[in-house]
Amino acid sequence: MSNGSDERPDAEERIDALAEIAMRFARVRGEIEKVYIGPETIVEALMIALLARGHVLIEGVPGIAKTTLVKTFAQTLDCSYRRIQFTPDLLPSDITGTYIFNRRNDEFVLREGPIFANIVLGDEINRAPAKTQSALLEAMQEEQVTVEGTTRALERPFLVLATQNPIEQEGVYLLPEAQLDRFLIKLDMGYPTLEDELVIMVTHARETEPVEPVLSPAEVLRWSQLVEEVTVRRELVEYIVNLSRYTRAAAQVSLGASPRASIALMRGAKARAVLRGRDFVLPDDIKALAPLVLTHRILLHPESELSGVSSRQVVQMALDSVPYAS
Repeated sequence: MSNGSDERPDAEERIDALAEIAMRFARVRGEIEKVYIGPETIVEALMIALLARGHVLIEGVPGIAKTTLVKTFAQTLDCSYRRIQFTPDLLPSDITGTYIFNRRNDEFVLREGPIFANIVLGDEINRAPAKTQSALLEAMQEEQVTVEGTTRALERPFLVLATQNPIEQEGVYLLPEAQLDRFLIKLDMGYPTLEDELVIMVTHARETEPVEPVLSPAEVLRWSQLVEEVTVRRELVEYIVNLSRYTRAAAQVSLGASPRASIALMRGAKARAVLRGRDFVLPDDIKALAPLVLTHRILLHPESELSGVSSRQVVQMALDSVPYAS
C-alpha cells in the first residue's frame, strides 16, 4: 500500500476527532449555561487555558458568580475540584499539605492539601504573602509540589483559576510580574449586561437543573495532545513574535511581553483552533487571544498610566500596527 493510502485514514480520523471536539465543547457550554449567565468567550477562555496547560487569573468585583463558574466548569469535565480561600495568615502547608505521623503504620504520611486536584480555585489570591504565593507558583509552573523536601507530581489535567478583586487596596499584596507571567490568560469579568442580569433575576428563585458531566479527565488529556499537533505556519509565528516585540518597543511601556508570552499566545491559539474543529491556526485565533494573553504581562511607565494609557490599549495598538503577511 502506498504512503498516500496509509496516511488518508489517519487524516480522516483526525478530521472526525476535531469535529467531535467542536460538538462536545458546545455541550460543555450548554451545561455551564444552566448555572452561569455570561459571555460564551469566558467559558472558551477557561477551556483554552486547560488544553494549553496554562492557568487563568480572573479579575472582577464580588457577586458576579466567579466561584460558581469555576465549580460548574469542573463538574462538566468530571474533574476533581478544590477551593482555597487566600488570607494573610495562610501558610504554604495549607496549600500543599503536610506530613503527619501514622501510629498504625509507624510512618509519616502526607496529608494532601487542596492543591491536589484537577481544578483549583484560588479565591482572592492577592491576599496571601509572597511565601505562600511561592508554593502555588511551583505548582503552576512545574505541575508539582515540594513538601518537606519531597517532591510530588500533580495529577493532570491541572488548572489553577485564581481570582482577585480590582478595587481592594488594604490587606492585599500586588502579584509580582514573575507570577503574573505564569498565568496564560487574564480575564476581566465586569458586571453582566442588562439582558443577562434580567435573566439572572428571573431565574434566581428557580431550582437550577443539575449539571451533567460531558467529558472526563482522560478525554481532556487527549484533547490537549491534539493541541500539540496543530499546525502553525511560519508567517503566523513571525506575527506573534512581532506583536510581542511591538509591546517591548512602545514608548509607554517599561516592561513588554516576554518570549514566554509569545509561546503562551501560540499555545492558546492552537487550543482555540482545536475547540473550533481545526488542526491549523488562523490569524483570527491570534487576534482574539492577544488581549487576554499579553495585557497582564505589560508594565507601563508611571507617567503613561497617569495620562490614562492602559496595557490593553497598547495591545490594541500592536494589533492595529503590526502587519500580517499571508
